[in-house]
Amino acid sequence: MTALAVAVCGLAGPIGGTSAIAAPAESGGAVSGPSDVTTSPVGTSRAVSGGGAGSAGCGSDPDQEPGTSVLHPLTSDGRERTVQLHLPDDYRPDRAWPVVLVYHGRGNTGAGTEAFSGLDTLPAIVAYGNGVVGTGDGERQAWEGAPYSAPGVDDVAYTNDLLDKLESELCVDTRRVYATGKSNGAGFTAILACELSGRIAAIAPVAAALYGTGHPGCLPRRPVPVIEFHGTNDVTIPYVGDVDRGLPAVPHWVGGWVERNECATGPAVEATAADVTTYRWTDCRRGAEVTHVAVLGGGHTWPGEDSYSGGGYATHSIEAHEVMWDFLRDERLPVRFLTGDGAHGYSTHEVREQGEDA
Repeated sequence: MTALAVAVCGLAGPIGGTSAIAAPAESGGAVSGPSDVTTSPVGTSRAVSGGGAGSAGCGSDPDQEPGTSVLHPLTSDGRERTVQLHLPDDYRPDRAWPVVLVYHGRGNTGAGTEAFSGLDTLPAIVAYGNGVVGTGDGERQAWEGAPYSAPGVDDVAYTNDLLDKLESELCVDTRRVYATGKSNGAGFTAILACELSGRIAAIAPVAAALYGTGHPGCLPRRPVPVIEFHGTNDVTIPYVGDVDRGLPAVPHWVGGWVERNECATGPAVEATAADVTTYRWTDCRRGAEVTHVAVLGGGHTWPGEDSYSGGGYATHSIEAHEVMWDFLRDERLPVRFLTGDGAHGYSTHEVREQGEDA
């Protein structure tokens, strides 16, 4: 058995026989740190001191107040779409801010995810996307890459258009754009890691529905850091996978990123809490580490939820937004993707459009 196979098999430990464990009260408060924002030359789009890269919107006053969330229109691929945009309390247009893109689960909304996730407390611009009503039961918004996704909707293009809007209107650190989401939205962040790695620095899917419909391969242009959260008793998107529905076992999906990023060491296993086990792979190519957070007995839920996030047990031993930020905050897109042929990282998606049926 290869070292990689051993690592992946090691992930299977939390499956089965676990039970919900009483959890401590959740912690609160904003997450902060010394490297969260960088001073940016006003009105430029070149690299700045401290490793930041200020966008064209630096120096422009935003059309909403700091600390607020506002629903904004966005036209993408001929469709009228929206995004729920939250600015941090201390937002100012002369500093380059990281961006967290957030993708809701099927049938939810950006505002709904904002309510339970705690992501508004991050020292970042947080953009909660809104999907398009898909197929199946009810009028439920969904994202590309699932059997029930709306036909003909290109959510990778939506993400590019959203980033263009944010970078033109706000002071964005273009090297520090991250993606997270839950369920169907989390599965879509996996597609972004494969197809938009020239723009997305790292991903943090939670309870991901990893169908990958219409996206059979994954050929990122660079190693992509990944932190993934999943409950071992998730009956909506089973931890052990579901062959009939085309869902991989979560440990094997994580193992795919371990292999893709050529991680040489791990997993280091940590009993983070009585109901949380964390697996980390390090010494990866270009520092693109992989972390898997298994919630023992956890359901289809967001760890540390502030309100209902899905069925089953939700741990409060950890706060997903805090744990993911600790992982994401220092990840930066290589400078080569900001200029020349690497700019915006469109090429992988363009190849898919030309050669595959989306």
